[in-house]
Amino acid sequence: MLKETFDAVASVPENPDSNHSPKAPNVGFRDGEYRSCNDVKVEMKTAKKKVLVVMGATGVGKSRLAIDLAKHFAGVEIINADSMQVYRGLDILTNKVPLCERKGVPHHLLGTIDASMEFTSKDFRDIAIPIIDDILSRGCLPVIVGGTNYYIQALVSPYLVDDVVEDMAEGSGNSLLGDIDLNSISSSSAFELLKEIDPIAANRIHPNDHRKIHRYLSVYASSGVLPSSLFHGNPAKKWGRADNFRYTCCFIWVDSSLPVLDRNINSRVDCMIDAGLLDEVSDIYKPKSDYTRGMKQAIGVREFEEFFRVYFLNNEALYTSAWNSNIDVPNSVNISHISKPKFADILHSKDCELRILLVEAIDKFKANTRKLARRQKRRLNHLKTDFSWNLKYIDATRAFSDEACDWWSALVLEPCVNIVRTFLLEGADSFISNEISDDILKQRLVSRELCTQYVCEACGNRVLRGTHEWEQHKKGRVHKKRFLRFKKSLGSFSPDQHTDNYADVSKLQIIDFISPKLST
Repeated sequence: MLKETFDAVASVPENPDSNHSPKAPNVGFRDGEYRSCNDVKVEMKTAKKKVLVVMGATGVGKSRLAIDLAKHFAGVEIINADSMQVYRGLDILTNKVPLCERKGVPHHLLGTIDASMEFTSKDFRDIAIPIIDDILSRGCLPVIVGGTNYYIQALVSPYLVDDVVEDMAEGSGNSLLGDIDLNSISSSSAFELLKEIDPIAANRIHPNDHRKIHRYLSVYASSGVLPSSLFHGNPAKKWGRADNFRYTCCFIWVDSSLPVLDRNINSRVDCMIDAGLLDEVSDIYKPKSDYTRGMKQAIGVREFEEFFRVYFLNNEALYTSAWNSNIDVPNSVNISHISKPKFADILHSKDCELRILLVEAIDKFKANTRKLARRQKRRLNHLKTDFSWNLKYIDATRAFSDEACDWWSALVLEPCVNIVRTFLLEGADSFISNEISDDILKQRLVSRELCTQYVCEACGNRVLRGTHEWEQHKKGRVHKKRFLRFKKSLGSFSPDQHTDNYADVSKLQIIDFISPKLST
């Protein structure tokens, strides 16, 4: 079980460079930096329970920043908070920091979990807390680094869905799922089942959010607790509140403009392809895999399924059996002289079908990664505005725009060094935002825009989650064309009518999970 894995990981050093290293020095400034006696006293008095958290969208340089900070502060140890980097394998695809680039900085929870295991936010919390406590006990500075924001929320906040479920389950009835195997039903059937059991919870999530659908059904199956009951009352008030953190936290949000971030993501994917990403993914490819569990949830696995399916069908006897063990190799076939295919060469090959499939897969990989970055940015904004997290914002746009000059040190590293120095030397009060009153915060928690879904009938009942997605959808050229056709089909089109009057004509359905009624 996972607990055995946690015990093993917690007891073994995770950085080979640190196996026989002497005890790290107390958290403080590197030798050569000016410190008064009073500074040292304050530092030793206040640093024991302090944790630094580096957050941001994928591709903004979070790991680079954390490693660079270790040059300025002694005793830095990094805890990975990326939900895919915790797994062993797919080092290129998940963009793990190579050992040679870690510069001797200890890394924890990086490639330590078996790829087939489901690793939840509760699992992350339960294994990360002992690691952090151990780091603090040695007088060092834990630095949490990653883009999986719900991992970080589970770690720093005392509230977690799993804990509340356990408390509520004591007074709840038994599960009504009976003999239904959640792992065997299709995604569409799972969503329909959730709508039948708990329509409020179903309205809260996107029909394609397979992982969350499975999670809600699992909560109900194991405890009999309706997932929607977790969105109200005391659990909702506790969720993610900045005034009740487990540690004294300093949050640094590294960000970049979307055009620059998109360019970095596209370039990084190209570099991954050149570095052998396709070889990695081909090693774990199996037809009709479950992409909702373990490592195979990673963006960049599902996207190549069709390409590998066609490729291995065309080379079934030799390649599929030799490297994927899907069928037996005939005794008459000698595969000892066959070298593993260079998939990247297909981009320049004359095989038109495979080349087109590969280009489409790479483009889909890039697009889905860009979408992930946007979701991460929106989530960070919600943590700042709705949950009162005091995120120290660092704009790295120029550092990436003009890499010929060393803007990274001037515009990113130096401001972050000053933030961390202040954090270590001062009290914690300045790092908890008081900009939002409790009354306003409660209102925002109830009316968070992500709890509302928009269904655009003009675009075939497409579901859009939250105001942001809906506003972006309205601006799209495809939507505008379909909207005009939809208006004509209703017989209500007039050349003088304002084309942005969507609510009156397109029969937009607005679904709020707090009230399951539909309004048109």
